[in-house]
Amino acid sequence: MSNTPASIFAFDRSSDDAIELSVVAPMYNEEGGAEILVREIAEALAGRSFEIIMVDDASTDGTRAVLKSLKDEIPQLRVLCHAKNSGQSRAVRTGILAAKAPIIATLDGDGQNVPGDIPKLFDILTRPDAPQLLAMVGGERQKRQDSAAKKRASKYANQIRKWVLKDEANDTGCGLKVFWRQAFLRLPYFDHLHRYIPALMVREGFLTEFVSVAHRPREHGQSKYTNFGRAAVAVRDLFGVSWLIARSRHPHEIEEL
Repeated sequence: MSNTPASIFAFDRSSDDAIELSVVAPMYNEEGGAEILVREIAEALAGRSFEIIMVDDASTDGTRAVLKSLKDEIPQLRVLCHAKNSGQSRAVRTGILAAKAPIIATLDGDGQNVPGDIPKLFDILTRPDAPQLLAMVGGERQKRQDSAAKKRASKYANQIRKWVLKDEANDTGCGLKVFWRQAFLRLPYFDHLHRYIPALMVREGFLTEFVSVAHRPREHGQSKYTNFGRAAVAVRDLFGVSWLIARSRHPHEIEEL
């Protein structure tokens, strides 16, 4: 029995939307790198129809002012601001809910993802011979530019998650992903959702693919996470997502009369 939705749930690849891609990046206290990242995104997508949605998650530095100062120069830029710090997953969701394009690209706001990789992922997702239910193309960071301790912790976490959830994702923590907006909106929302998007896509019966992407050192600001903090929530979230997957059901076929 197939574990995929019927064709009525597939994606319309002939869309004539004025904007074809919405790039969403969450930001919290990234004053030093915000302008650089916005300019890199705009440069990487020059010649395409796109918008950039930067979501300021109640920063306490000058991030909001920096982003606001770029709006006149970069007309594709939109800036959404949270009144209260709500976390990375909520910031990403805010941007996606506000997005105008049928396809979303996400990347981290710390500048470690390379915007130049976005077109590659977009083109793979939208290629003419893509599987009908391909919902997401995710990045897998090569030559990851993080501390040895962080890479070690991430490696073990990915192995455990992959074994439990069977999502075939080697690097679910990579923020660079391109996916259909309507597929994301079918996923259940919870804090730290961003780490489980591949598994939840598969839960809905969609297909995912992964490609190698670049990674670079953080040049500005500091990480908002610690290895201990990640581990503390990862165990709870892993059990929760595992439960969601176990409780999902898919019809073999859906026929409209």
